[in-house]
Amino acid sequence: MKMISRRDFMKASAVVGAAGVLTACGGSSSSTAASSTAASSAAASSEAATGSANVGVCIYQFADNFMTLYRTDLEEYLKDKGYAVTIVDGKNDQNTQTEQINTFLQQGVDVLIINPVQTTSAQTIVDTIKPSETPIVFINREPEKAVLDSYAGKCCYVGADARQSGTYQGELILETETQGDINGDGKITYIMCKGDPENIDAQYRTEYSIKALTDAGKEVECLYEYLDNWDQTTAQQDVANALAQYGEKIEVVFCNNDAMALGALQSIEQAGRTVGKDIYLVGVDALKEAVQNVVDGKMTGTVLNDDVGQATAAAEATQLFVEGKDVEEYYWVDYVKVTTENAAQYL
Repeated sequence: MKMISRRDFMKASAVVGAAGVLTACGGSSSSTAASSTAASSAAASSEAATGSANVGVCIYQFADNFMTLYRTDLEEYLKDKGYAVTIVDGKNDQNTQTEQINTFLQQGVDVLIINPVQTTSAQTIVDTIKPSETPIVFINREPEKAVLDSYAGKCCYVGADARQSGTYQGELILETETQGDINGDGKITYIMCKGDPENIDAQYRTEYSIKALTDAGKEVECLYEYLDNWDQTTAQQDVANALAQYGEKIEVVFCNNDAMALGALQSIEQAGRTVGKDIYLVGVDALKEAVQNVVDGKMTGTVLNDDVGQATAAAEATQLFVEGKDVEEYYWVDYVKVTTENAAQYL
């Protein structure tokens, strides 16, 4: 049997579910991610849009592992529609991204797709773009609803609800043999490796992973929260320090993304600990290396942050803007729990 790559598998799934992906799930940032059920014929179309368009794409940082997958998919899908695409690296600096946006406006691009460096700058971004009447598709980092409302009909958000990803992380722990309480003392003790504190995904993953445990009636104790800013090396160092300080008291390591989980795993193994036996480890993104670790039993699980589904939805929203059709404020794409049972299909 011929094996297909994770990207080919996810792309096939995205094509099959394209109609569902691009149906809005309500107009509130507090809406939970849910599978969409109906869609416009334009959203479902896999054909190139009528005519060409110039699309400018601003990514907060090319060095981000997940956004590398996302922008590669996005570029492919936009070009498949016949659009000219320019993608720029904000280098995790809002001033740099603001200059890039101004350059795109001077060039007269038809649509801007923006993964903001700082979600707190989203309103300023809209205020900068609004006089030109250039449509905006915000991706991956969710602005406040008031920001989208301020440019109604010309602005939307495509993403996944991070509350769902955090909840799934907690559920992965609850689904283990000990439900996270390895030493059987009636309490789950954990450390948390956090992403950018301004990023809503980091905030929600931190909150809802633990909420899933407490909602299930579990007593929890946070030993320490580390601000690792999505970075593998920083997380490796912090988890090494945590293991040296707290030792076997650490039962669970929660990481807001897989890059930090990969760093955590290095330190866990160097400390002589064994995931699944005397410690649990979960991440988010379903990066290839992380998924392989799930298959190999080196990670408890991860949560698929569907780059293919989100890139597909962003490209379809862009097409709606290009064609002058109605665009909703929000388009949600579900996360997926990745466990030893299903991990192989995501490699």
